[in-house]
Amino acid sequence: MCGIVGIVGRSPVNQALYDALTVLQHRGQDAAGIATIDGNKVNLRKEMGLVRDVFHQRHMLRLAGNYGIGHVRYPTAGCSGAADAQPFYVNSPYGICLAHNGNLTNCQEVATQLFDEDRRHLNTSSDSEVLLNAFAHELGLIIDGAMRPDHIFRAVKEVHRRVRGGYAVVASIVGHGIVAFRDPMGIRPLVLGSRQTENGIERIVASESVALDVLGFDLERDVAPGEAIYIQTDGTVHSQMCHDSPQQSPCIFEFVYFARPDSIIDNISVHKARMRMGEALAERILSEWPEHDIDVVIPVPDTSRTSAMQLANRMKVKFREGFMKNRYIGRTFIMPGQEMRRKSVRRKLNAIDLEFRGKNVLLVDDSIVRGTTSKQIVEMARDAGARKVYFASAAPPVRFPNVYGIDMPACSELVAHGRTEQEVCEFIGADALFYQSLEDLIKAVHYDNAGIEQFDTSCFSGEYVTGDVTKELLARQEAERSDKAKMIQDAELDDDDEDDEGVAQLRGVL
Repeated sequence: MCGIVGIVGRSPVNQALYDALTVLQHRGQDAAGIATIDGNKVNLRKEMGLVRDVFHQRHMLRLAGNYGIGHVRYPTAGCSGAADAQPFYVNSPYGICLAHNGNLTNCQEVATQLFDEDRRHLNTSSDSEVLLNAFAHELGLIIDGAMRPDHIFRAVKEVHRRVRGGYAVVASIVGHGIVAFRDPMGIRPLVLGSRQTENGIERIVASESVALDVLGFDLERDVAPGEAIYIQTDGTVHSQMCHDSPQQSPCIFEFVYFARPDSIIDNISVHKARMRMGEALAERILSEWPEHDIDVVIPVPDTSRTSAMQLANRMKVKFREGFMKNRYIGRTFIMPGQEMRRKSVRRKLNAIDLEFRGKNVLLVDDSIVRGTTSKQIVEMARDAGARKVYFASAAPPVRFPNVYGIDMPACSELVAHGRTEQEVCEFIGADALFYQSLEDLIKAVHYDNAGIEQFDTSCFSGEYVTGDVTKELLARQEAERSDKAKMIQDAELDDDDEDDEGVAQLRGVL
């Protein structure tokens, strides 16, 4: 999962891009990058780390130009290194920078075609570089004379024909402006906004509407599945549907966990969706356990707070904040590597003993993915003196890998895969466990927008909306993207001749 933004302004956009990325930081904490265009010059800064650490004053001063794009990265494929930080750049045609959120399911196939047939060299394992070269190649074939909007739309249509998966893309073209497009299923989110200034109108595209709110842009609409947006340097907007049969199937996990609650995605308030998740979960608990002995409901900060408050209200049980969160520790789910996630839980959360001591506590979290975090949180509640610890998940059991850009690559790393709900309960050490049903989750999110035909619920249901996910693909993805694979990749990335034996030993251990 990543965050992207593109701005066409009437004055330098470096600060606006920086501010937007800080608001989208929750979507990726591995690396950050900004590319701006100043005349015919591309200014690019990207590096590993948080936005605040990657960009210093000297970097900001070099990022001159009135239009550009930005990216925060959370690695789901390839190595977690500086070479894979975005945006990526190619010099033909014109000079194009591109950043993307999502994951291609046929990345290797397209990469091979680009090298063997299109004579394009790829320098990384990133599918973003594949997207960039596919778009640049198709645009270069189409242009006849001065570039026109229809050239861009035809190139995007060819990209849709070549690639599959979930992707939201933003690209800058030197001397022309910003291009943004979304996969034909609308799996990954992308919104369009504008603001009027004394110098004229400015435009923005971003992963979430909250980036628009912070910068004072008005949300115009979501970019439609399969649609392309071309914003010229003067702010003129061109748009066209670039796929013959788009079908809106947004990722439901955006609403469960990834998106900020103050965002609106596909005309759905994330905050309201999570409120309804809490209400539905409360109804399920009450129906299964009407004579419960729960004394207090405590959320696992921060994503589950909205659901937990509604659950407590519906169940007429006290709601209390029982964990203090260190806000300088990143989101543990999106940290690369299980060991790093495990160590971060205790550093991130600290229990308030008073809220636990001698009580029967219901802990509410947005989801249970790998289970290690939930297990430690249950242990923390017991250590703080809780008499009984119950656990509730606002999402159904996560049993299947996600192939569209969320880091759930390996069945073996998902606690619910191959386990019953009772076995998961025993694994995390809770006295009782309650999951949301998939049907109730869909109803909770779908409430505001009947126009959505279906959601991508693949991590819960094992049904992949693109229809091209095979057992071979899942096996290859697990081999490439599991925590074990990433540990080896990171070791090789840092490797020198003296460390060959150490990497070999790591392979043997894993």
